[in-house]
Amino acid sequence: MLSNRMVSNQTGAEGLEVNRLLVAAAVDIERELYLAITTDRARETNTLIASAEGGVEIEAVAESNPDAILKLPMDPLDGLDRAKAAELAGQLGFEGDQLEQAVDIMARLSELFVEKDASLAEINPLIVTPAGEVMAIDAKFNFDDNALFRQEAIADLFDPTEENADELHAKKFGLSFVALDGNIGCLVNGAGLAMSTMDIIKLEGGEPANFLDVGGDASLEAITEAFRIILSEEKVTGVLVNIFGGIMQCDRIAQAIVTAAKEIGFTVPLVVRLEGTNVEAARAILEEARSGLPTMQTAGDLADAARKVTTAAAVAVS
Repeated sequence: MLSNRMVSNQTGAEGLEVNRLLVAAAVDIERELYLAITTDRARETNTLIASAEGGVEIEAVAESNPDAILKLPMDPLDGLDRAKAAELAGQLGFEGDQLEQAVDIMARLSELFVEKDASLAEINPLIVTPAGEVMAIDAKFNFDDNALFRQEAIADLFDPTEENADELHAKKFGLSFVALDGNIGCLVNGAGLAMSTMDIIKLEGGEPANFLDVGGDASLEAITEAFRIILSEEKVTGVLVNIFGGIMQCDRIAQAIVTAAKEIGFTVPLVVRLEGTNVEAARAILEEARSGLPTMQTAGDLADAARKVTTAAAVAVS
């Protein structure tokens, strides 16, 4: 295990390097089930999820047999209703003492979920031994990053070696960055605009190389680092800058783009689309800088920008 990478639906094809092992006693298994709690955004409440088909990827069960997945919404104030949990346990095939054991595990998991500010608490598998004991023998937790200030013990477990180095570097400059598999780098302000930008790149036949939100008031230093992070990936053959200036004034962003591009040195196509506050002044700055930045193009709207960057990136690859 230590010489291989762990690959799952959550890690993606590249997987994660295994550098620590948890060793536990072997357990005889008669039945395997699935149990989890997560936030159901459609119902706007935390929800208990269970299935009699445990020990496998729950995504596969959801796709092949969705009726096998049971859901129990939890009250925002009172938490898990034990009577309803008992009904659900009965649907899973528990009875007698095993039913009580299962409900106790559900109740403790629900308390832990709230106490530790979790966004996911998953037991897979929840098992029944030949002796009739109900046990959780594997678990996975995700925690709300915004609540880590009151979860010091959990924050202390953070292992930077399991994180993307560029994503960690971006956080130091207040940037929200997620690496993707494509070849078109994206520098955008606002998470929603970033998502729309990636969507329209794909619509034009391109593949985004990252999600990067510089926020509403990024500094020159932050924008320079954003470019540096994007261009550090050899797979990037084009960059799209899509900024809507509200609090962030377009002329300030244009000057930051020009300064950062000159400092770093652009060898791949750069397409810039700006709209909003002081946009005319920004366009003048970019037009004046074009002679010194031969790889840069400007675009009038997002669709035009996406077409230009996907075309230029494809040419750069060929």
